[in-house]
Amino acid sequence: MKTIDELLAEGVDGKRVFVRADLNVPLADGTITDDGRIRAVLPTVKALAGAGAKVVVASHLGRPKGAPDPAFSLLPAAERLGELLGAPVAFAQDTVGPAAHDAVDGLQPGQVAVIENLRFNAGETSKDDAERGQFADQLAALADVYVGDGFGAVHRKHASVYDLPGKLPHYAGYLIATEVGVLKKLTEDVKRPYTVVLGGAKVSDKLAVIDELLGKADRLLIGGGMAYTFLKAQGHEVGISLLQEDQIPAVKEYMERAAKNGVELVLPVDVLVSKDFPDLKTKAPADFDTVDADKIPADKEGLDIGPKSRELFASKIVDAETVFWNGPVGVAEHPDYAGGTSAVAQALLDSKGFTVVGGGDSAAAVRNLGFDETKFGHISTGGGASLEYLEGKTLPGLAALED
Repeated sequence: MKTIDELLAEGVDGKRVFVRADLNVPLADGTITDDGRIRAVLPTVKALAGAGAKVVVASHLGRPKGAPDPAFSLLPAAERLGELLGAPVAFAQDTVGPAAHDAVDGLQPGQVAVIENLRFNAGETSKDDAERGQFADQLAALADVYVGDGFGAVHRKHASVYDLPGKLPHYAGYLIATEVGVLKKLTEDVKRPYTVVLGGAKVSDKLAVIDELLGKADRLLIGGGMAYTFLKAQGHEVGISLLQEDQIPAVKEYMERAAKNGVELVLPVDVLVSKDFPDLKTKAPADFDTVDADKIPADKEGLDIGPKSRELFASKIVDAETVFWNGPVGVAEHPDYAGGTSAVAQALLDSKGFTVVGGGDSAAAVRNLGFDETKFGHISTGGGASLEYLEGKTLPGLAALED
């Protein structure tokens, strides 16, 4: 895989460089609530612009239905990119149409343009190879060189991620090079003890990575909504907590394998429970009790790990040499149920080992809870991509960057 440093050594002055970024930022009423993914691509954009390239930045945002939708416009992301660069950024109101060509044609060396949401064109996500290829051809007409730097999308077989690199000289940007380097530390020559913390809502979303980690991790800590399926598999009452009963057989098999392989499987020992799911819009004070994990009332729902669980989880994290964390361990959007997630984040900071926050909701929680993200070993920009890499899957966007 060639890197951007090799491209810069070859020279980019005056060349049109297409940067496939991941500007898929969360928006609330058109306002960006977390610009982490935009900041992540800055080193690549700055380096190219500084070397005289005409930089064309492209990304998806959300899940529009293959047609323009103002709710998913990249304009706010383009404006924020310009603020972070401290320089004007041109914005094209289409992807491959006249506006895109005009924006690119108007660039001078060292300037940057952002084209509209790639998913406004059905060819971006089409499962039909010909349709995707046709859209990739249209994108290729905007550039001389391709730089892949949208790590959050490399697990997608989409036109701008998978097909386009094959039509232009292609290189990996700084973000992708960094992300791959970090993931190799989690899969090759891992320093031990190796602790993995998995949270989030559904155990079905993490089955494949749990399957893989049972042969690699030393400790597997389970929190979030998925923990209640594990507790149910142990025969405990979980009340009205989130539960995937159809996954109980798989969970039982994984618990047996963990014991056989010597992997320490750690579940919550106490939880915060309530009859009412919290109001996530107003953040109104919650009404909850703390109970042992094997004594959840039948009419209540588990919404966070309790104080004893937080201490237990922290003890399994702080002495680890390698820690990977993906998924909040409670409803972290509400302050009364963010304590468990905050405790996990603090334990990562207290650890002397190499710590990785695996993107997605975990990364957002770290920022929203006020932690200094520079203190973690690495905060990934791609939760789904990170998990699939750890599962041992071939990621289309990475395969396309290989020579």
